[in-house]
Amino acid sequence: MALVTAFSCVERLLGFIYRIFLSRFLGSEGLGLYQVALSVVGLIMTLTCSGIPITVSRIMTKHSAENNEQTGFRTVTGGMILSLILSVPIVLIALLFPKAFSFLFADERCYVILKIILPGVIITSVYAVIRGYFWGRKMFFTYSLIELLEEAVMLVIGVIFILKATDLQGGIIGASNAVLISYIFSFVTATALYFLRGGKIKSPKGELKPLISSATPITLMRTATSLINTLIAIILPLRLVASGVSQSVALAGFGELSGMSIPLIYIPSTIIGSIALVLVPELSDNFYRHSDITLKNNVEKAVKCSVFISCLIIPSFLSLGKEIGVLLYDNYNAGLYIQRACIIMLPMSISLITTSMLNSLNLERKTLKYYLIGALFLVLSIYFLPKIIGVYSLVVGLIISYFLTSVFNLKLIKRTCKRPPEFSFYIAVSTALIVPSALFGYLLKGIIIRFLPLSLTVLIVSAITTIFIYLLFKIFNLFNLKDALN
Repeated sequence: MALVTAFSCVERLLGFIYRIFLSRFLGSEGLGLYQVALSVVGLIMTLTCSGIPITVSRIMTKHSAENNEQTGFRTVTGGMILSLILSVPIVLIALLFPKAFSFLFADERCYVILKIILPGVIITSVYAVIRGYFWGRKMFFTYSLIELLEEAVMLVIGVIFILKATDLQGGIIGASNAVLISYIFSFVTATALYFLRGGKIKSPKGELKPLISSATPITLMRTATSLINTLIAIILPLRLVASGVSQSVALAGFGELSGMSIPLIYIPSTIIGSIALVLVPELSDNFYRHSDITLKNNVEKAVKCSVFISCLIIPSFLSLGKEIGVLLYDNYNAGLYIQRACIIMLPMSISLITTSMLNSLNLERKTLKYYLIGALFLVLSIYFLPKIIGVYSLVVGLIISYFLTSVFNLKLIKRTCKRPPEFSFYIAVSTALIVPSALFGYLLKGIIIRFLPLSLTVLIVSAITTIFIYLLFKIFNLFNLKDALN
């Protein structure tokens, strides 16, 4: 897991650096346009390649436990066929009938971005299935390396194209072309490695029906997620305009929150994604082999690690949020959003890891139901609250949504495992430790910032605050690094 986490952290770091570059060269409005278009691309990709790879991974784990490799190849081939059946028509409709999608955008420049990236949806759908094969076969190094290289390609190409642009529109087009090229790179690389590692194309006879049955709930949940993200990108600016602000200010506010602040708040998802990447095949194996004690231990370890990771970061963001926004983006509002929204990290982390675990235990329909309940409150928040609290309606909605799904998921895990895991006390104590740690960081900042420049203040205070809460975890015997890495 340490290797996968290292790759994921570097990948996220590259993406973070690229995000800073985009914010400085495209500005808040340009980044807002880019985010709106990418949210629609994300929705399409969710329809075409979300549930299938996860299902391929789980079925590959099952076949591996049964020493039935040839059936696994039929599953992969079936996944590729299903992905093409879903992706090709959608892309053709979007390209041949622009009005079918352009009505979604308040600004026509968003459709220009969408049109450039759309061809990459088809090849990414096939690549996602191959990625699921790597995942199910526990080829984590291959999986992680391709993802890292894809991010690196997008960063390098994007920087080159944007620096050559002469205006905002040219910069946005350059960033869009960089996304497409990165998709092409990952598809070609993954396909070559699949066949070099012994992968084959087999008749999918007998595998399509179980693949569709298992993938559908996950696809629906992922589609709902992307649909919600798309609705946020469309509805929130419109509701902000309806509340009395200009379109330019609304797009800028949305860009600052969703394009600058929230990517930082989602930092824990990098490590949690690594945990899920390694853990999901392991949990599936425990489940199918009826290894109840091992299953219980793995579930407890995953939840506790996810909570620990979030609690390690939140105090620094609470005490230094505004300074981080100014330092990274030269944007005070972005920093204010970071400070006030970082509490999202805790329920988000629990929700992400528990959803992945339940999906690995063949409970996709339940996680879909719970997600939709949380999503309903998110949509209601961004529709009704902008007039009262402006862009913070998104923050409130996310907190409520993640909190509800976390509670539902944790209860379901306890009911599902024959030996119920214990984590309620751990979550409660860990959450309580955030308060003194954030207060310590805030007081320390007030002292150090008088004598040191902003960059050193952020670096020193965040490091000491992180060490402070880590020591609290050690004092209360809540974290053991050796156990977490095993």
